[in-house]
Amino acid sequence: MKRAIIKSLSMVLVVVIAMACSNDEEDYVRLDENLDVRVPVNFPEMTYDLSKNPVTQNGFELGKKLFYDGKLSANGFISCGFCHEQRFAFTHHGHQFSHGIDDLEGTRNAPAIQNMAFQTEFAWDGATSHLDLFPIIPITNEVEMGETMTGVLGKLQADSEYQRLFASAFDNAEVNNENFLKALSQFMVMMISANSKYDKYVRNEPGGDFSEQEKTGLALFESKCATCHQTDLFTDHSFRNNGLPPYPGIDDLGRAEVSGSAADNYKFKVPSLRNVAVTAPYMHDGRFGSLQSVLNFYNSGVQDSQTLDPILKQNNRLGIALSAAEQEALIAFLNTLTDEEYLNDKRFAEY
Repeated sequence: MKRAIIKSLSMVLVVVIAMACSNDEEDYVRLDENLDVRVPVNFPEMTYDLSKNPVTQNGFELGKKLFYDGKLSANGFISCGFCHEQRFAFTHHGHQFSHGIDDLEGTRNAPAIQNMAFQTEFAWDGATSHLDLFPIIPITNEVEMGETMTGVLGKLQADSEYQRLFASAFDNAEVNNENFLKALSQFMVMMISANSKYDKYVRNEPGGDFSEQEKTGLALFESKCATCHQTDLFTDHSFRNNGLPPYPGIDDLGRAEVSGSAADNYKFKVPSLRNVAVTAPYMHDGRFGSLQSVLNFYNSGVQDSQTLDPILKQNNRLGIALSAAEQEALIAFLNTLTDEEYLNDKRFAEY
């Protein structure tokens, strides 16, 4: 009798422990912590409102998984990471135009993904002014990912792993549009590139010693390029016509396609020059394969038009006068903007 009672009590104890472990496991899955989003001391203020979408460990990990998941495309193969490769500052290296589903080709070069939390408008034409909405553009573009938001959410809602991940990242545990887009933003908000040789130079940190040629290049940059490529983000976020003639067979009006104003014809967003040495090809249509080609264009290839930016039409000449020695110095300086830590940061890596 005593043995039977002890056996029964033992069974009850096992059940209680199992339930406790089960509850602990459930609580553990839902535990989360805020990540520290640090603004580099040489950067301007962040424009993304973290109070409306604080970055958490689980939210970041969910955003990363989504970024590299082909489920976001119609054919299940094209992920965000397909056109945005980390080792090339999240650009589509070597591709003039981005390739999408069924090997379809777009009409623009994939821009770098870096320091997105400091930007106010996104895409070459500024099609959206909020980071949370930015992923909708490639997802629904018929030659990029070719999906619908309804289609994406349907696939995620049917996936038990995603159900668990959304529940661990958001209090309402819902797999919905808002949480989906916020998770992607949390991943991109953390993608801050601010540890190049240049950064160490301006912050007086070890590894920031400039050569004389690099110093000359910096001085040239500040006098000839910094009007558009301002601050340590190296962009003023404006839209400008830099004198590129329309690409043959592609009459891309740029900003005008969003604003509807002829005054914006052929204006495109001024890109950041961070990591520019590894993000070839260049310009919105990827027409130049090297930095040397870009500088040659600004020196002697700028074409006049009604919307050409006035800064490229001064002193009775078009473009920016640059001698061969000045071009070499500028390229030497631009090479100091490469952030190897960012390009190899395992937090952002697919594998």
